[in-house]
Amino acid sequence: MVKHQPLQVYEKQVFVSFVTGIYGCRWKRYQRSHDDSSKWECTWTAMLFSSFLLLLFWAYFWLVAHNDYNQFNWLLYNRSGEWRDDTFLILAYSVVGFSYVSILTILACFHISLGQQLNLYWVHKVGVLVTLLTTISGVVTVDDVWGEEWAILLISLQSTAPFLHLGALAVFTALGWLVAGYVVRRERSNFQVMVLLIYVVLLLLIYLAPLTFRCPCVMNSHSLAPRPEIIGRRGAPMLAPENTMVSFNRALQQGVSSLQADVTISEDGVPFLMRDDTLRRTTDVGKVFPSRQHDDASSFNWTDLRALNAGQWFLESDPYWTADSLSAKERGRAGNQTVCPLVEMLRLAARANRSALLNVRRPPPQHPRHRSWFMDTLWVIQRSGIPQKRVRIVTWTPDTDRGRVRGLQQAADALLSLEEMRQRGVSSLTLHYSKASHRELQEYLANNVSVTVYPVNEAWLYSLLWCSGVPSVSSDAPQDLRKVPYPIWLMSQSAYCFIWITSDLVSIAVVLVIFSFQNYHMIRWKMSGMQNYNPEHIMLSAVTRRASRDVNVMKEKLIFSELNNGLNSTEDLSLNLENGYASYSCGGH
Repeated sequence: MVKHQPLQVYEKQVFVSFVTGIYGCRWKRYQRSHDDSSKWECTWTAMLFSSFLLLLFWAYFWLVAHNDYNQFNWLLYNRSGEWRDDTFLILAYSVVGFSYVSILTILACFHISLGQQLNLYWVHKVGVLVTLLTTISGVVTVDDVWGEEWAILLISLQSTAPFLHLGALAVFTALGWLVAGYVVRRERSNFQVMVLLIYVVLLLLIYLAPLTFRCPCVMNSHSLAPRPEIIGRRGAPMLAPENTMVSFNRALQQGVSSLQADVTISEDGVPFLMRDDTLRRTTDVGKVFPSRQHDDASSFNWTDLRALNAGQWFLESDPYWTADSLSAKERGRAGNQTVCPLVEMLRLAARANRSALLNVRRPPPQHPRHRSWFMDTLWVIQRSGIPQKRVRIVTWTPDTDRGRVRGLQQAADALLSLEEMRQRGVSSLTLHYSKASHRELQEYLANNVSVTVYPVNEAWLYSLLWCSGVPSVSSDAPQDLRKVPYPIWLMSQSAYCFIWITSDLVSIAVVLVIFSFQNYHMIRWKMSGMQNYNPEHIMLSAVTRRASRDVNVMKEKLIFSELNNGLNSTEDLSLNLENGYASYSCGGH
């Protein structure tokens, strides 16, 4: 009588079923395999990892670019002529796309650690391809429309690099498990050696990366400069329509030290506040003067300008997603604003004992006030009653009028040498945060040059500039920056070095433990008997096109196990294998 040992040993593998089911739609046990993945499937896995890295870069960019969302929408408005908030759609895509690709990437890593084939389901292949192409097109579009914004990535690294380093260190340390499993548990090959070398080199680069960091907030607390003053850029444009009296009043309520405004000269010589070249975005000129909505703002006389509503657009377009937070009374005041003359803003600043920073736009050559624009502005400043020492004009006075403005502070919006500043009578600089490096800022401050940085709307950027010693910032969100009483993080050099070295040593120890454990596990696997093998794995691999070395080893152990259990001939063993295969096939289906 022939003794049969059952070849089917069914164990509950809920986790494996979950992983292979979601990733490759292989929910049944007979659909899974431990053989090597095909080159085609490896290519799709590489595309998946590439999509993940690209989306990680994309999501990080839009996270730090939150400081300039309104600027992005404004640039699109200047191109299309219609105001719309495209950042909402971009953020929605980033969250959904990154979450989807991240889940697939994690499942792919589980497949590798479990030794499963990387058979990505065709629906996921389509999703990964669409996500990859969409992200690439988004990067190209941003580079075309908003290319100067890439600079914020390097600036943000001055604040986030220490934390990104710890995150990258944790990820690459965890990846050591996959690398060790791939290198140790397979036959040695040149490709395996290359994988191991690449992993070691990348890990060493991460260990030494802090040597390249230049973080202003890594400093002793006693060296921290005073808190930067906050300038209300166009008032408080997140709380009220920009460049209106209610906006400047809201800014003063938030404790700003100065008010900043954009000045345009009307056709009859009245300086008024307007950011854009036209009146379309911030007034109802399309309703009041339909045929003139594309005309230059300076081509209107003051009587026509006073007839326009300059506040209703804020409630309708809600450029900062803040209109719903206003009370009914605040909404009523915001919706009834008119175009603000410069003299009213200056009188408000004088009553509040605040300074004023003016960006004056010179009228076009055909304008009747093209030659007298500066004198028109100067006359209004004198008439407002504000002390001239409290007014800074971001412009260069014509040489013929230089003697008239000795009491005013002139500011430049470009990087100048100290010699150029003395020659042109410029006493302060108003710079975009991307135009000056930390070294250049330190040089200006060391020579007693007042520097104002704009636009600063996020706490991390405000903290970074605070650590850099910047004396003042211009912000669209003074209500948010006033809640930052201290830099978000501040660390001494010795404390940071301790964290850096300790984390590197912990990572090295964990990686060594992982590789040692994998080697021990491999040795134990080779020396173990048949009880360590799941016979189902043998039959699963037996139906594939080609057998791997591991399958052959398991088959040999099965033969020796059967012989030890009392089989006396190869015919009995063959019968046992055939019956086992038949029962497996029926049970699998």
